[in-house]
This record gives sequence, structure tokens and C-alpha cells, in this order.
Amino acid sequence: MRFCELKEKDVINRCNCKRLGRVNDLIFDEKKGCICSIVVPGPFRLCGLIGPDQEFIIPWNKICQIGPDAILVEICEEDVLCPKRRSGKPFI
Repeated sequence: MRFCELKEKDVINRCNCKRLGRVNDLIFDEKKGCICSIVVPGPFRLCGLIGPDQEFIIPWNKICQIGPDAILVEICEEDVLCPKRRSGKPFI
């Protein structure tokens, strides 16, 4: 599967059946050559008018299934919701 196909799928949390959004980035371990996490934009602020200042960093091992239209994850949203990284800053 290519990244362009992955980012067209909805990410859905199996715990509460909530749609989190779509994949917009990947975090991978360049030494091991594997994907560590997927990144999904967080909730919008101010009635959806202002973009998110947080994002969901979902570990690859929390992905339950990747289907033709959706990616099912099993997460506690509070545990994976992080402040949005600005470009140019390394991920820690």
C-alpha cells in the first residue's frame, strides 16, 4: 500500500466508534526501517473554524485493521493527543 492510498482512509477508534480524521503523516524509525506511528490531525477549535493545535500520534501497534475505506484503531484518545509539532522541529 502506498502513502497516498493510506491517507485517503478514515481513522476510526473502535473503543467509541468515533471518526478521528484521516492520516496526514507517518513517523518511522530510519534505523529499523519500519513505521512507528501514524499522525492524524486533532479536533478543530472554535466550532470548526480554527484549525487544530493538537494531533493524534497513534502507535502502529494500536492499529487493529486496515480496510478498503477505513483504518480501525483501539486507543484512549487522551493518551495519544499531543501538541502539534511545528515543521523543522524533531519528534521526540
